Amino acid sequence: MVICATCAVEYELPVPTVCPICADERQYVPASGQHWTTLRELSDAGHRVVVDELEPGLLALSTDPAVGIGQTSLLVSTTGGSVLWDPLGFIDADAVEAVRRRGPVRAIAASHPHMFGVQLEWSRALGGVPVLVNREDAAWLGRTGPEVEFWSESRAIADGVTLHQVGGHFAGSAVLHWAGGADGRGVVLAGDSLSPNPDRRTAGFLRSYPNKIPLSGAVALRIAAALDRLPYDRVYGNFANPLPSDARAAVRFSAERHAAWARGDHDDLT
Repeated sequence: MVICATCAVEYELPVPTVCPICADERQYVPASGQHWTTLRELSDAGHRVVVDELEPGLLALSTDPAVGIGQTSLLVSTTGGSVLWDPLGFIDADAVEAVRRRGPVRAIAASHPHMFGVQLEWSRALGGVPVLVNREDAAWLGRTGPEVEFWSESRAIADGVTLHQVGGHFAGSAVLHWAGGADGRGVVLAGDSLSPNPDRRTAGFLRSYPNKIPLSGAVALRIAAALDRLPYDRVYGNFANPLPSDARAAVRFSAERHAAWARGDHDDLT
């Protein structure tokens, strides 16, 4: 097994000439070309997993120094078990122990292929738990095994924790809804289906974040409408950057603003 140094997604041997995920218009191959690495190389270079608590029942796992895209993985823990969301492209024994202390892991799920990370390594370290992959994104898997289970539309995982396919960034892009989060008001873990902005009051909707390719206004509105059916007050992106409160209204406003600019409603300001 090798890991793409740019996106930190795992691949079986023999590896492709170039990482298909990075060669796609939503990502990029660096000017220096394709590079591969391994867990041993990353460990020897001093990488480690850092664990922080964001709120009761929600841990953030990140790598120091960053690996690949540098996403934050989130662990939702409930009385019915835990779900590991957007798994990192690196794993170490301390992180596995920190996850195990929160109770049995029911599943690992990624919001979209950029966040697959070393999901099978995580699964096997945690006892072979299911790795849930949306059927629309199956072709992007660089590595598969009996742990992989395909799903579509929605999938309940643990007590009050459900996957929902919303599309947009990828056809299978998903969010994880945690009903018990934010003191029972509900939390959405959004991946890149939408991305909380630095103002902590609005969100963006893009096909490609590094290459700045927007989604259409119609798709932004569709994603917001899908989320509007869920009870939630807070959103975490895949860098743990939150919309801390009143997130449903923020997402609705952001989608309407996105659609208005895409239609040309404000061209007089340009």
